[in-house]
Amino acid sequence: MKNILVMAATALTLTACAGAGEKEADIIDKPDYKSETGVFDIEALEALGRVSAVQVSPATKKVLFNISYESVEQNRSNADLYVMNPDGSDLQRITRTAGSESNFVWINEGRQIAFTYAVEGVPQLFVMNADGSTRKQVTKLEKGVEGFLFSPDEKKVMIISPIKFMREAKDLYEDLPDATGRVIDDLMYKHWDQWMTEIPHPFIGDFDGNEVSNLADIMSDEPMYEAPMRPFGGSESFAWAPDSKSIIYVSRKKTGVDYAVSTNSDLYLYSLEDKTTRNLTEGMMGYDTAPAYSPDGKYVAWLSMEHDGYESDKNRIFLLDTATGEKRDLTANWDYTADAIAWNPDSRSLYFLAARDGVCPIFNMALDGTVSVVAQGECDYAALAPVDEETLITLRHSMLAPNEVCAVKGGEVKQISNVNTELLASLKMPRVERNMVPTTDGKEMLVWAVYPQDFDSTKTYPALLYCQGGPQQAVSQFWSYRWNLALMAANGYIVIAPNRHGLPGFGTEWNAQISGDYPGQNMRDYLAAVDFMKKRPYVDESHIGCTGASYGGFSTYWLAGNHEKRFAAFLAHAGIFNMEAQYLETEEMWFANWDMGDGAKNGPADTATAYDYGAFWKKDNAAAQRTFAMSPHRFVDKWDTPIMVTHGEFDYRILSSQGEMAFNAAKLRGIPAEMLIFPDENHWILKPQNAILWQRLFFRWFDKWLKPESAAKTEAEAK
Repeated sequence: MKNILVMAATALTLTACAGAGEKEADIIDKPDYKSETGVFDIEALEALGRVSAVQVSPATKKVLFNISYESVEQNRSNADLYVMNPDGSDLQRITRTAGSESNFVWINEGRQIAFTYAVEGVPQLFVMNADGSTRKQVTKLEKGVEGFLFSPDEKKVMIISPIKFMREAKDLYEDLPDATGRVIDDLMYKHWDQWMTEIPHPFIGDFDGNEVSNLADIMSDEPMYEAPMRPFGGSESFAWAPDSKSIIYVSRKKTGVDYAVSTNSDLYLYSLEDKTTRNLTEGMMGYDTAPAYSPDGKYVAWLSMEHDGYESDKNRIFLLDTATGEKRDLTANWDYTADAIAWNPDSRSLYFLAARDGVCPIFNMALDGTVSVVAQGECDYAALAPVDEETLITLRHSMLAPNEVCAVKGGEVKQISNVNTELLASLKMPRVERNMVPTTDGKEMLVWAVYPQDFDSTKTYPALLYCQGGPQQAVSQFWSYRWNLALMAANGYIVIAPNRHGLPGFGTEWNAQISGDYPGQNMRDYLAAVDFMKKRPYVDESHIGCTGASYGGFSTYWLAGNHEKRFAAFLAHAGIFNMEAQYLETEEMWFANWDMGDGAKNGPADTATAYDYGAFWKKDNAAAQRTFAMSPHRFVDKWDTPIMVTHGEFDYRILSSQGEMAFNAAKLRGIPAEMLIFPDENHWILKPQNAILWQRLFFRWFDKWLKPESAAKTEAEAK
């Protein structure tokens, strides 16, 4: 790892300097990486710059974005800010600090930038000039700033900050100030990787350009409700009215069991003048999120799901006429799910992202529901930042390259950043192929095949079946820094990545099929994809592995007991092993009820009347009984293939006990097994050194069983 530990300052123009008290050695810059082999490997993956957000100044038309790099030595990453023109010219780096600038936006007609930055570990709101100079802290909140949104006139600012939620022992008994017990008397006490000791609330205050003052919690009389919603909600959950007199916020105003079994969030309109709150989506029973006013103020658009309890439902684009209150579903005749929306500056249409046919294009929807394609290709687009009525700034990635900033105009796409162009050009990269594979129910599915660099069809290669998580998460042209299919292929594997039943991008029926059918059609799809690929002469059918995370981990465990000798090795990360235990261990009960019990058919009209409709004790729910009867742990007697298990102990969605049970079962069965447990990671492996360890052990495991000659040689050289 030597060559990615050597850091060099970027050659870009730098106008900002390190913050006060920050040491030069703590600042993470672009690594001085040069490939020694010309092959895409773990070192190359870690050396890539990561672009994750982009903003366009409506006044100056400047493009603001971030690039983060990782330091293996410091075991962390850091993001800095950059600006350029919409054509990619005049690129400048404007921050160089030991911490990450985040939540960045333009203010003051593009003359300034607001962002959050941690001070002594607590994020605060800062403002600086557009060139990075005159950096100024404008909040000093004890609990910090999780997100913010300025009013259109910039005289007000909404700040997201946490308030206390869960009782502690000292709240009951003052004479026990050091007791650590949490007192729990209802559900939803954990979320993904954190105990719900605090929840976020929106505070609105005055801003005079120098400081934020007079902050007041607009939900102070509702201390049990969160806004935005944990765990992923942020400033996109709010929308200021164009006149700055009111704000829309998203909240699921439920607590305890009601909260744990429901996805029914609503949009609430809060008036700053009379401090009243009105529910804009009363009676709409699923997730309502991402409100956005049209620039002319005539409409509010938002994303809306129909069914309570179904978190992977079709995301419809709804429109509210602010004058009449009329609501319309613009996507009533469009059979895909929207992921993000942004208004065209002319207020006559909306841009949106949606998975379709294995990729994620940019679409435009007119207010009459007419849909047109703005940009598409063998790639995914990942951001929407309109410049004017004709130009849009976005991010684009694929299975072979991470995000770069692109400009879209008149149907043409131009890449305007080159964060990783030089590094990737120095490497021989794998290639990706589309395949349409028949399924056992008479349909076809798209299966991506990723081939190693310098692929030779006269040779044979081991293969890996990639099982997607979610379970309803697209296998599009995604880029991942852990589940990186190009990296797997670069290590000499042909990667098989099916868009099996239950994934978005192929219509709502295909997407919804998996609910109540975990061990059913989608498992047959995986086997069909493997059988299709292993007929090719260059696939070594005796050396095929299977891997995946979360629901992909469930799939791996289930296939381990039902594969009929198709696989030679398995690796499951954060997977569900025992469905009955999972039903009672997981924190989001709506997820377990809907997916395990087929909520579309068996869920009550009012979830408050039946919290447990997907439970294993519901003998009258045929879907639930079928799900639990086919749990992976019930097929351990058929396990006969080496298996590796990885898990994080901070994972509260799927507890690490699931992985430990699977590992113990394999060892008791006398099956070769290995387990990797991270005491400091959650559902994802995020720390750089842990990520590298995971990748190294991933390939060590599969090389051992799928490339025995190579593994034996490596072991001999090590000795």
